Amino acid sequence: MRVIGITGGVGSGKSEILAYLKERVNCRIIMADRAAHELELPGAPCYEPLIALLGRDILAGDGAIDREKMAAAIFADREMLKQVNGIVHPAVRTYLLREIEREKEAGRYDYLFLEAALLIEEGYEQIVDEMWYIHADESVRRDRLKASRGYSDEKIDSIMRRQLPERTFYEHCRVVIENSGLLADTYRQIDEKLGAELCQKQ
Repeated sequence: MRVIGITGGVGSGKSEILAYLKERVNCRIIMADRAAHELELPGAPCYEPLIALLGRDILAGDGAIDREKMAAAIFADREMLKQVNGIVHPAVRTYLLREIEREKEAGRYDYLFLEAALLIEEGYEQIVDEMWYIHADESVRRDRLKASRGYSDEKIDSIMRRQLPERTFYEHCRVVIENSGLLADTYRQIDEKLGAELCQKQ
């Protein structure tokens, strides 16, 4: 089983590409952000440490952590964000390593695709066999975020300022999938990259 990391800036279209891969390739897909959410649920490893750090004000009525309240609690507080990341990121990494090992032993899939916003920052290139950078022009990404999420220019600016520059993605990722245009063109690039494996699945 080959483990491939999928990364790219916000609005680059990673979700559409992962959906296509799920349909076309014998694979499992793990979204690091969803894994983090599960690890923050009551009884999971991050739940009590986060409450101890941020207080019970971050809880929803049902006792689960309200992610919007948690985000508000750490907004503009770099030190608090660092502490939260110090709780969540190691737990996510441990979970991912365990799941990768489990799938390798089970032998059910040809590929495991791991999508993580901080793939490079958190050193996941040490875990995966190959890194793919999903690239889209900034203007395209902005249009997508406005259309699909209703983001303002100010919010988009704020998000993009916190993300890695393009040159860093190019330095760390062996494969670049260009996703600025039609999805058909993007899918063609994926088919060419995984051509042999795709043929075996048809």
